[in-house]
Amino acid sequence: MADYNFREIENKWQKYWEDNQSYLAKVNPEQPKFYTLDMFPYPSGAGLHVGHPLGYIASDIVARFKRLKGFNVLHPMGYDSFGLPAEQYAIQTGQHPAITTEKNIARYTEQLKNIGFAFDWSKEIRTSDPSYYKWTQWIFMQLFNSYYDKDADKALSIESLIAKFEKSGNQGVNAECDEDTPFFSSSDWAEFSEKRKQEILLMYRLTFLAETTVNWCPALGTVLSNDEVKDGFSERGGHPVERKKMMQWSMRITAYAERLLQGLEKVDWSEPIKEMQRNWIGKSIGAEVIFQVKNSEETIKVFTTRVDTIYGVTYLALAPESELAAELITEDQREEAEAYIEVAKNRSERDRMTDVKTISGAFTGSYAINPFNGEEIQIWIADYVLAGYGTGAVMAVPAHDERDYNFAKHFNLEIRQVIEGSMENGSFPGKGGTIINSGFISNMEMKDAMVKAIEFLEEKGIGKGKIQYRMRDAIFTRQRYWGEPLPVYFKDGLPYLIDEKDLPLVLPEVDKYLPTEDGEPPLGRAKNWTYSTEGEEYPLELSTMPGWAGSSWYFFRYMDAQNDSSFADKDKTDYWGAVDLYIGGSEHATGHLLYSRFWTKFLYDIGAVSIDEPFKKMINQGMIQGRSNFVYRIKGENKFVSFGLKDQYDTAAMHVDVNMVYNDQLDLAKFKTWRPDLADAEFILEDGKYICGAEVEKMSKSKYNVVNPDDIIEKYGADTLRCYEMFLGPLEQFKPWNTNGIDGVFKFLRKLWNLYHDGAGNFQVTDSKANEKELKSLHKTIKKMEEDMASHSFNTSVSSFMICVNELTALKCNKREILEPLAILVSPYAPHIAEELWQLLGHTTSITEADFPEFNKDYLVESSFEYPVMINGKMRTKIQLSLGLTKDEIQEEALSNEVVQKWLEGKDPKKVIVVPGKIVNLVI
Repeated sequence: MADYNFREIENKWQKYWEDNQSYLAKVNPEQPKFYTLDMFPYPSGAGLHVGHPLGYIASDIVARFKRLKGFNVLHPMGYDSFGLPAEQYAIQTGQHPAITTEKNIARYTEQLKNIGFAFDWSKEIRTSDPSYYKWTQWIFMQLFNSYYDKDADKALSIESLIAKFEKSGNQGVNAECDEDTPFFSSSDWAEFSEKRKQEILLMYRLTFLAETTVNWCPALGTVLSNDEVKDGFSERGGHPVERKKMMQWSMRITAYAERLLQGLEKVDWSEPIKEMQRNWIGKSIGAEVIFQVKNSEETIKVFTTRVDTIYGVTYLALAPESELAAELITEDQREEAEAYIEVAKNRSERDRMTDVKTISGAFTGSYAINPFNGEEIQIWIADYVLAGYGTGAVMAVPAHDERDYNFAKHFNLEIRQVIEGSMENGSFPGKGGTIINSGFISNMEMKDAMVKAIEFLEEKGIGKGKIQYRMRDAIFTRQRYWGEPLPVYFKDGLPYLIDEKDLPLVLPEVDKYLPTEDGEPPLGRAKNWTYSTEGEEYPLELSTMPGWAGSSWYFFRYMDAQNDSSFADKDKTDYWGAVDLYIGGSEHATGHLLYSRFWTKFLYDIGAVSIDEPFKKMINQGMIQGRSNFVYRIKGENKFVSFGLKDQYDTAAMHVDVNMVYNDQLDLAKFKTWRPDLADAEFILEDGKYICGAEVEKMSKSKYNVVNPDDIIEKYGADTLRCYEMFLGPLEQFKPWNTNGIDGVFKFLRKLWNLYHDGAGNFQVTDSKANEKELKSLHKTIKKMEEDMASHSFNTSVSSFMICVNELTALKCNKREILEPLAILVSPYAPHIAEELWQLLGHTTSITEADFPEFNKDYLVESSFEYPVMINGKMRTKIQLSLGLTKDEIQEEALSNEVVQKWLEGKDPKKVIVVPGKIVNLVI
């Protein structure tokens, strides 16, 4: 083969890997394991653009490197294939989402295989496959049959809880449960009806059905998570979203809040991601205070981290969704307050948490009594108070809290500055207003004041010390079709699990993918959507699981993807353990990553797995941005001006498809056929060319800057794509794609190929002994690559390969001793060309079975040094001398040098300074 024919080479080796199952991972206790994983993709109809494979290439390089290092590697791929886009397409076209999904998966798989990833395709999973979601349903059932015991600090079976109820009621039960769970004795339990018992158990189960305030999107016909809503509209489609109460399944993730917080200390993640999770969990240590409503039996519970500032309270604020808020509105305030509630309650919690500028609220007309001093304080409604955080009520101390202060200033409410020792440590500096003393807790440090205040609360029965978390229980249902059916039927209005032997509960056929005419979810359209048990037919749950269900445990299924008798064999989960390297986007920090950690800890509690953290090391790859090109149209004409001349005319910039631009030069013929209105376009050129403008933007179809990896592979090859994506810059950073720069990487691979061939294109590698310079170049590269793999600095490894190839080319090196290990070094980055070179070197097995070259530091030890010779402070020459010479020998060599003799002009130097290995300095 005379030339580097990348198309032929890549097709050949991709077929070889598939035919020989080269990347098959099996449990092998005699080998160390390495599990590397990418956050698996949702297969959209658009396929991959060049930004998508960035993280996949990085994990693939690590997987290949670890194989060379003797590790048994699990590197799988699958698809998060349930989701709203396929369902929306189904609604528009009537085509079943499974058909669209299958087509998209086929496209993704083809593209991924073309890039040459070392995936074990035998372990491919799809969340929409019944053989997969059977086990998602099974995990749901385990959660339903469990509760969280605070004393054991783990999930225990609901059967053990029932046994406690039968023995002594719930008096001694210390468990996570609903706030309104009643106390009952064992005799009470015995007398409860079956229905009442099930209602009580729902208050404890780790997945439970309850009325919850949700983000309801009528246009999409489903509930949306906070992350899917922006400024009151759905992120997908921009449809209006309203807040309403609905019966929903939820997961009691709050039971695991402290363990989720502490577990962050055990994982090697970036500090920003950890901090995002800490903030989302939002642990606060404080107190719950009970305020009596004036002239009422009602009380308002308030959680505060600064009960020591209670003398500075000038109003209470309730969340707009609060039922109590509506009850406390007096007639003279009703019109204004109810109008405010109607608007405020439909703003998403995310918007209300992040919006610090908008100040709005309404006075209820009612008052509460400060339990410390008996003072009357106003009760307001404010949207900066969230129903789901704490008690949905805030005791406002405007002088010492920024939001309270802004609200008080806006509505001209009293501000009191509490004077006490603790105030010096306050998170918000005292802001004016009336100065008051904090009474019996004055002149104490904050910690002591808090303790004293909590003691007072508990002694008087008006509150208690409490740890509060911002995290809420996770809503677990969507009113849509294309998702996992919940394995639940209803009897007497209460949920029961179907029999485990009846899993999977498969999605039924429906005539349309829209809600029913009565507003029920699409599953309400299914015929005979019922469950038969004990001779009776019962209705099945009509909602499906959310998108995060299948992605919360998929990393375990990869270990044993074909198992039909359990979600994964325990021996296999024990062997593979946690994912050693997980690569994906930081946008999943407070969604997928938290849910995955929660489900892993639960599976650990029930003994299904032996780890309680799923991902040891995680890297968040940056985004590859698009490089947009522009043409400049003269306003009112179909004439376009080249970039350098545009300021001479009145022009408007227009995005142009980057695929018709090369090195910023526009292909005029392609441009004129791009759109009908451009067919008769005229051009004002510079130097006979039309030069486009350029700008870095997000890669998107609307900006015509999407680059298809298929096009790059067709023109340059997959190995060039792989190396170039790594060469662009550090993995974690955002960087612009620039097709103009890909030529350099392609030339490097051709240069690598030519090292193994003579000028006529014939393969020519000799068995001659390598010299000192060749060995130094090789071992310098081995050392650099090992260091880069440890720090995941993939871009600098590509640079080191380029330097090595240039050095070996200059040395005219064609020696096996150098080129064989070089092929192994390059193989994780450019596997196709490396496999071909390995075969040409005479090997009959894949390069993936080779051993990584061993670094020998002796080859980097310098035997000589090029001494700069300074004469009167100026360098006049350099002399290459052995590092083994003494000072006197170095001085003698320097003084005898022709250039030095010329500058000495026959004189003896007044002073000679020799620093071995550094410099020779002469003074004359």
